[in-house]
Amino acid sequence: MITKRIIPCLDVRDGRVVKGVNFEGLRDVNSPVALAEYYTENGADELVFYDITASAEGRGLFTDILRETASKVFIPLTVGGGINTLDDFDRVLKCGADKVSVNSGAIKNPALIGEAAKRYGDQCVVLSVDIKRVDGEFRVFARGGRDDTGMEALGWIERCVDAGAGEVVVNSIDTDGVKGGFDLEMLEAVCARVSVPVVASGGAGCAADFIALFERVPRVSAALAASIFHFGEVRIPELKQTLAGNGINVRL
Repeated sequence: MITKRIIPCLDVRDGRVVKGVNFEGLRDVNSPVALAEYYTENGADELVFYDITASAEGRGLFTDILRETASKVFIPLTVGGGINTLDDFDRVLKCGADKVSVNSGAIKNPALIGEAAKRYGDQCVVLSVDIKRVDGEFRVFARGGRDDTGMEALGWIERCVDAGAGEVVVNSIDTDGVKGGFDLEMLEAVCARVSVPVVASGGAGCAADFIALFERVPRVSAALAASIFHFGEVRIPELKQTLAGNGINVRL
């Protein structure tokens, strides 16, 4: 049985970790360096670092804070935000990232996925997709959930996986920060279309939400969350014990 991964997410703006609801109303949480160290020591399987305003501000990801954060992480680190070229991949990997997450950059240049996979390997290329329901359709949004691209999400994900994306992070804008549970319908639809690992993001509010996710959508490989971990509402060691007690395979 494949081990399910628990992944905290550091949404970084101006060098600080922030968190909002439905991608809006961001509030300050903590230093990414301090949180990275904490999660490395407290049972996280991986860590995600997003420079959440890099694409919207049309700049590259801040490398100084990333390099300092990576120095405290001894678990796999995925980094995203402002990734638009192979040079961006190279820069982020040299700062200590293990995997690079592409979102708006792939929308602007779909060839980037294939080019990066060819140079660095599929396992290094993570497609991150911000999805929201529009008129009953799963729609892809860009620039941190600000812009409706008009693209249907499932077809876009399938296209990028075929091009070489080795993992997909599904960010549900509808459930982000609401703490009402993961978007199971959306995740089931994505898992039915691709064979690569799928990471669920958006909506976790309690341990029961993780149990429901892995039981209802067993193809999901990992669960990503932010505020419930940052504010101590759910602690990863206790969460993993609860998951294991419910027959879900996790690394203890």
